[in-house]
Amino acid sequence: MSDYHAVFEMSLPIRWGDMDAFGHVNNTVYFRYMEQVRISWFEQLGLGQPVDGEGPVIVNASMEFLKQLQYPGDVIGKMSVGTPGRSSFDTGFVLTRADDPHTVYARGNARCVWVDYKAGKSVPMPDSLRTAIANASVEKAAA
Repeated sequence: MSDYHAVFEMSLPIRWGDMDAFGHVNNTVYFRYMEQVRISWFEQLGLGQPVDGEGPVIVNASMEFLKQLQYPGDVIGKMSVGTPGRSSFDTGFVLTRADDPHTVYARGNARCVWVDYKAGKSVPMPDSLRTAIANASVEKAAA
């Protein structure tokens, strides 16, 4: 899968509790930022809740940590999606800071697979999601 298109952007506050004993945002929290951006995009598409027992699962995720994030501040999460397959699509993420928008603090990826939760297997993605990916344009979350 390739040919990524920017689809969503949102701001997330860096919370005091996001930091660890070393005084920077813990690595696991970067994945939570990535997750929240993805979930907010799904919600904006009207896919925030399972539809007929179907929905997305993440089958793999990775993150490249480029620069430490620290409290206080706001993270800007930018999401892109790749050309979808039958039941899956790849997502890409870039994390910057609102007060330092030109510096990339982290880059990540996750593969989403659409599944039938009860059957525990992949199924074709809904046409609405396929259309949203095909007609991708950057949406910003409402503040």
